[in-house]
Amino acid sequence: HDLSDDADYALQSASFSGSSKRSSSSIVYSKDNVTIHPTQYASERISGRLRLIKQGSSLFMTWIPYKGQRSNPRLSEKDKSLYTIRAVPFTDVRSIRRHTPTLGWQYVIVVLSSGLAFPPLYFYNGGVREFLATIKQHAFLVRSADDANVFLVNDFQDPLQRTLSSLELPMAVSVANGPSSVSVSEPPSNENQEKADGGNFDGLGATSQYNGRHRPKIHDPARDLSIQVLEKFSLVTKFARDTTSQLFRESDGFGSNDRRHHNQSLLDSPKASSDEQKVPDEIPVPSDPLEFDKLALVWGKPRQPPLGSEEWATFLDSEGRIMDSKALRKRIFYGGIEHSLRKEVWTFLLGYHAYDSTSAEREYLVSIKKSEYETVKQQWQSISPEQAKRFTKFRERKGLIEKDVVRTDRSLSFYDGDDNPNVYLLRDILLTYSFYNFDLGYCQGMSDLLSPILFVMKDEAESFWCFVALMERLGPNFNRDQNGMHTQLFAISKLVELLDSPLHNYFKQNDCLNYFFCFRWVLIQFKREFEYEKTMKLWEVLWTHYLSEHLHLYVCVAILKRYRNKIMGEQMDFDTLLKFINELSGQIDLDATLRDAEALCICAGENGAANIPPGTPPSLPIDLLCPDD
Repeated sequence: HDLSDDADYALQSASFSGSSKRSSSSIVYSKDNVTIHPTQYASERISGRLRLIKQGSSLFMTWIPYKGQRSNPRLSEKDKSLYTIRAVPFTDVRSIRRHTPTLGWQYVIVVLSSGLAFPPLYFYNGGVREFLATIKQHAFLVRSADDANVFLVNDFQDPLQRTLSSLELPMAVSVANGPSSVSVSEPPSNENQEKADGGNFDGLGATSQYNGRHRPKIHDPARDLSIQVLEKFSLVTKFARDTTSQLFRESDGFGSNDRRHHNQSLLDSPKASSDEQKVPDEIPVPSDPLEFDKLALVWGKPRQPPLGSEEWATFLDSEGRIMDSKALRKRIFYGGIEHSLRKEVWTFLLGYHAYDSTSAEREYLVSIKKSEYETVKQQWQSISPEQAKRFTKFRERKGLIEKDVVRTDRSLSFYDGDDNPNVYLLRDILLTYSFYNFDLGYCQGMSDLLSPILFVMKDEAESFWCFVALMERLGPNFNRDQNGMHTQLFAISKLVELLDSPLHNYFKQNDCLNYFFCFRWVLIQFKREFEYEKTMKLWEVLWTHYLSEHLHLYVCVAILKRYRNKIMGEQMDFDTLLKFINELSGQIDLDATLRDAEALCICAGENGAANIPPGTPPSLPIDLLCPDD
């Protein structure tokens, strides 16, 4: 589209309107058609104008989306300025990472001193070199000694900060600088120019403050998602502990050779002790704002017995259609499902079967899908040993899957013992999925998500397709750019700020705004926090999307609020908090947490929804949303 008529809009910046009266400002760099990718869909990309503005001795960056582009139907008016970057001073910028893929567009990631970062800015018309050159003219910019594609801003040889910046931790802990005060408002959605990129889309964006990350030039499954994140985090923790013992405590560091073991060890955290919460009397804890008037708070309703066979039959018509899917989802939301019914009902909750499908239609679909599954499975089964020698990606993924499945839920009799056929089914399904979705492949944590599905379905092909349906929602958790995880952690931080500002301020003062301690909760949907049966109950409640498709975020907030007095009373720093959260495994009351999460979701209302960026997982594609919604 013609961008010339957007010039007046792009000039607008509330952050500069007042300050420009005090001192003159000049635009030293301007680039049109710089784009943010909120999701993997080309129709939802947002183009705008990127500018560097010099005001006095200070340099600022702005990115303003173009006005008048076609709106994304999933975005409300409140969402339309979420991605705007208004007058960010370079004194608040820690590093800039340049990405030059073989196919597609160059993009940069601007990381703030707090460790938060803006979404990648794609330069459709080039201009990255000029962007960096202009910054260098007006600010102190040096190339990192550790990575030639990382440029450090205002780096004054502080070794710890230099290490943090060069590693570009997801929401890295800020050491030398406090959290930046960055005005980030909510975005217009649009459809920008579409360009064939040879399949090189990343599904990036969906929030204005999220974490930058070192993206490897060659995709290695062993370096996927949490493995590399946790490796980098442990490296920095070790460095920080050795450098400033007062800042980090009780955290082990690992080198690159230990990345897989470290990630698994973080997932396999020890159980917490059953000690009662003790808050030292000498440390006052700010009151919970939602407890000032409990009578005004709509607390969650009591849990109900699980849905049974007789009641389930009342939701079906004579041909097997579900007559009122919303009523069904509400019933499951408040009570869950009897285990004997899960095999049938989960297929609806996951979207494998449509709510308005008949029994005959579902039976036919199962037979068709079974054949499709066997076709995909045959693709990797037909690879000969000679082919495998020349197929590095296959060997790596197969090796990683085989290592993971033998340590997935082996305490259950269903997966226990040597040569357990169900363990082999886990392997086969995950290998088949890595060929079905070759771009995503396999990442550590997927076996945790598949295990309960196979346990319930007890059928290889149906388990596969239910897992495919689940990954339609949770796949962004495992993207190499980690944008799905960053977006959810960012949303949790905004919800805590909305629902418990004293707790949010505590996290801010203690450099915990990255919310990395919630990483495991979000990545595998609390799989390691509850007993197996309770995990299945929680999942089916989340899958209803009854109150919100993002109820899992409110579950995170509910858990944090339940332990807020202990966290603040014991003055936990980041390392202590991370250890404490991991050790809560097996100690959390699920029913109470669900009631709290429901209450928080109702309390937050539209304000809560507005604080969750559009496209935040587990968002469903429009064509998969329930017809009754």
